[in-house]
Amino acid sequence: MLIRKPVIKKQQWIDDELLLTLFIDPHIADFKGHFPDFPILPGVSQIDWVIFYGQTLLHCPEQFSGMEVIKFQEPIFANSDILLSLKWDADKGKLYFKYTSIGKQHSSGRINLVDA
Repeated sequence: MLIRKPVIKKQQWIDDELLLTLFIDPHIADFKGHFPDFPILPGVSQIDWVIFYGQTLLHCPEQFSGMEVIKFQEPIFANSDILLSLKWDADKGKLYFKYTSIGKQHSSGRINLVDA
């Protein structure tokens, strides 16, 4: 069975930042074909999850209007726990994100979201 989103193992707030501990299940559909002998989570999937959780859990606006300083530094592999930190700045219309694990920063950046 293929799934689309990771399992949220833990969810907590620290000040105005939401921290999600995600289990990266090997059955996530986005691993299929990316790459057959060395599967890694595509960057587009990481961005999709940021927007999804931002809109679902932080109630960010629905309209995507751009990305800034997106960096993919370390691959994300299946069967791992990843910490996704999200912070919404309503005044600037920016959703800040960072994917990390112990000793590694996997990706980070800002997503611009506006009301439709």
